[in-house]
Amino acid sequence: MKGFSLGVFVRGMAMGAADVVPGVSGGTVAFITGIYDELIESLKSCNLQALQVLFKSGPMAFLQLINGYFLLSLMLGIVVSVVSLARLISYGLHEHPLPLAALFFGLILASAIIVYQQIPQGIKHVGWLILGLGFAVLIGELRPAEITATPLTLFLSGALAICAMILPGISGSFILLLLGMYEPVINAVKQLELISLLSFVAGCAVGLMLFVRLLSWLMHHHRPQLLATLTGILIGSLTIIWPWKLGADGQLLAESLAPGWQNVMPWDYANLADPQLMVSLMIAIAGVFLVLLIERLAKTN
Repeated sequence: MKGFSLGVFVRGMAMGAADVVPGVSGGTVAFITGIYDELIESLKSCNLQALQVLFKSGPMAFLQLINGYFLLSLMLGIVVSVVSLARLISYGLHEHPLPLAALFFGLILASAIIVYQQIPQGIKHVGWLILGLGFAVLIGELRPAEITATPLTLFLSGALAICAMILPGISGSFILLLLGMYEPVINAVKQLELISLLSFVAGCAVGLMLFVRLLSWLMHHHRPQLLATLTGILIGSLTIIWPWKLGADGQLLAESLAPGWQNVMPWDYANLADPQLMVSLMIAIAGVFLVLLIERLAKTN
């Protein structure tokens, strides 16, 4: 069994950075970097049998069973990224929302192409693609709720958000935003509020252990349909990360994805502010090429 992996750690950092941004999924990063299947199977192996092995045979046997060094390298990268980049991503969302959204728009668009290319006889499963697209668009039409941040609501929010985080296309951060829990979680990370963080992490752990079993079963028994649905989700999620948004009253948003936002064309946005069209277009194209480069490097390695 291999030890700490720098390559997996870097992938974890990329996943953590993606998960901080509403509209972007860390599962997308895992998929395009070629570790998605291994991640799902490794997480699935964390069960009661693994605990029995831990107590009977010791830590090394336990790590062997659950592909522990892979998971530790990945999770360490995610934690380091979230803790170190939370402030930077938050700054970017507030100060440079258009270029940042354009970058992730390009990343998701290229990811959708890559996932679709892996579907055997892709056109045969177009119905599942449409289903995934409709689901993502529906999620994007929902608007933020107001829920008080308590240990219980943080636990339940974590359990729900982690299911989205592990799925390519659906952002766990966006689910938190819809629940009204995004700011409390980000503030807990910034200020290291241990009770809030432990409640949220515990919810993530429980939700993840349950959801990965469903994903693993789907990957083994209905992989083409799953990939087609994920492709649709990725395409549909582009409506969430679309850079140019206005409030319900047709005015500029006070913050990214504030309640009541609606997508508009760049020239409509230009009536109120600089749409930064050329810069955003160039950054989006760079995002597409970045994903294609990462996918090629992942295949090579």
